[in-house]
Amino acid sequence: MQQFTVPQFIDVEDKVIGFITVRQFIILLVAALIIAILYKLLYFETFIISAVIVAFIAIIVAFAKINGVNFHIFFTNFLITLFKPNVRVWNNAFGKDYVKIVAEKVVEDSKEPEVIKTYSSSRLTELSMIVDTQGVFKGTETPEDQNVDYKKTLHSRN
Repeated sequence: MQQFTVPQFIDVEDKVIGFITVRQFIILLVAALIIAILYKLLYFETFIISAVIVAFIAIIVAFAKINGVNFHIFFTNFLITLFKPNVRVWNNAFGKDYVKIVAEKVVEDSKEPEVIKTYSSSRLTELSMIVDTQGVFKGTETPEDQNVDYKKTLHSRN
């Protein structure tokens, strides 16, 4: 059976110069370029103030860790959570006002409900036979059944 070496410390970034990783080196390099551009564009007094601010921000972004997470990742997650939170809080007070405004009084209908004719199981069997045969079987209708208004009985349930 072959033996393989398993990499260890895969979460540790590669070091470039001393204790500085590639990510930290690139961040400090970009900050140095920004400071050089500010030196050419600004007066000396404003350059000093802006260079200190840029250097301070670059050092924080490059070296600071919050709960073991790099600062730029933490800050990105913070902004995402700030503008698009996953937790939604229900406001009960809004619902009460909304119901008071929208709710209308229900007017009850004073008509007497119509009597709905019920059929025995043998009549239901006969109706299912008519449906199954697609109307070929006519059934045995009584004179009472012929006078029933089915639309009226169905709509009176609602």
